[in-house]
Amino acid sequence: MAKMCLCLTGKTIARNLEILNSYRKYADLAELRVDCLEPDERFQIRRFPEQAGLPVILTIRREADGGFFSGGEGSRVSLFSRGLAYAEADRRKNYAYLDIEEDFNVPSIEEAARTFGTRIIRSFHNFGGVDEDLAGRMDKLRHVGDEIVKAAVYPKSLSDTIRIYREAKKIQGYDKIILGMGRFGANTRILAEKLGSYLSYASVKGNGDSPEAAPGQLDPKELAEVYRFKKIKASTKLLGILGYPLHATSSPPFFNHAFTEENIDAVYVPFPADTLESFLEIADELRLEGVSVTVPYKEQVLPFLARSSENVQSVGACNTMVRTPEGWMGYNTDIRGFSDSLLGFLGRKDLAGRRISIIGAGGAARAAAFEISRLKGKALILNRTLARAKRLAQPYKFICANADPEGAELMKKYSDIIIQTTSVGMEPDVAGDPMPDYKFTGSEKVMDLVYKPEKTVFMKRAADAGCQVINGYDMLIIQAIYQYNFFMGTEFPAQLRSRIDL
Repeated sequence: MAKMCLCLTGKTIARNLEILNSYRKYADLAELRVDCLEPDERFQIRRFPEQAGLPVILTIRREADGGFFSGGEGSRVSLFSRGLAYAEADRRKNYAYLDIEEDFNVPSIEEAARTFGTRIIRSFHNFGGVDEDLAGRMDKLRHVGDEIVKAAVYPKSLSDTIRIYREAKKIQGYDKIILGMGRFGANTRILAEKLGSYLSYASVKGNGDSPEAAPGQLDPKELAEVYRFKKIKASTKLLGILGYPLHATSSPPFFNHAFTEENIDAVYVPFPADTLESFLEIADELRLEGVSVTVPYKEQVLPFLARSSENVQSVGACNTMVRTPEGWMGYNTDIRGFSDSLLGFLGRKDLAGRRISIIGAGGAARAAAFEISRLKGKALILNRTLARAKRLAQPYKFICANADPEGAELMKKYSDIIIQTTSVGMEPDVAGDPMPDYKFTGSEKVMDLVYKPEKTVFMKRAADAGCQVINGYDMLIIQAIYQYNFFMGTEFPAQLRSRIDL
């Protein structure tokens, strides 16, 4: 099973020990990044394995390889020597691993390491992409049989990430570490076991005195608790979420906490996908069994479904895909999630007599319009592109307008309830307002489907005017429960809802 390595990038030995002690329960081993230490602290590295109390990798990463060591190679060799010097008969007091690059050729250092049981990790870093023949390059990298070969590559697209998984399958017969950096590579860190990787790295984020170890590394607690890293096996059922850029999603904590509580052998992983085709390819490569679909793909996936539910066909949007022997089956749980949440917020059984504004014309707006019509409400559809608003409004005999000052004026007649369905105001672009020209009176009921941040600029304006407001968190939970039912073929355990904390 893949190990979790806690990467320590503190400026002092004391700070690194502090981080290690805070996250010790998650880590199988640690990596001391000597290149991140202050110059005076580098003289203290010899005793670190004994102080750490678990296996440690000695690493001095050069700037050219994404590290912070700017001195000459002679100085770096001296530091390696200092870390390996005066080796103890008790191997627990020595470094368990030594990470050196493919072009590092100092036989005395390697011999000193092997003499006292320190395994060599022979590594290379490619920040420009993923090597075409990654497996071939890794095969050539290994000098002797007991070495661990490491490749850290930077996929620039999801297609690059697919190549990592495919190349990993070709590498057999020796221990390897293989991972993708950056946004597209994060899933490889979670699914290290599926890659056959010896370990995956994690590091603490948000500390001014601990720089980023590498792009895309996850927090050790997040990797262990949210993504169930140490529970993942070859047999583990894979599910995921498809979207782009997928900056903010609370679905992984929801599903993975449910799997933990129910002791289910499954994991739910985010897959930011720059193209739908590349996602479908990686879904087949990894045999994903179920997929949550979010912006911008809820409509684009329709041609790729073997079958779809009646509400997907009616709405023209799919947010849930389940693998079947015939292909992908599509569902839309946004519909019930939306109406259950809205009616609960309003304390009503229907929307008869209500005049409602829907901001947006994407997949979420389609679900909202479908339910508003079914529940006997009347609506105004507002969108930056009037043609899209018209296409959504026509089947329900709703009216439509541009999302501009004239549309804001028309909203006054459809202001009993205002539904904001766009991604405007979502993290990380929190300053946006989809209808800055609309002036709230305080009588409107406002539902903004964004849930990160908890209150968007639009919601804050509504609340400040005295409106009752609700964000999309409740809808997220409700629709995710419906998704769980489709993914697992069983009802979501009722006792879990109060214990699932996102």
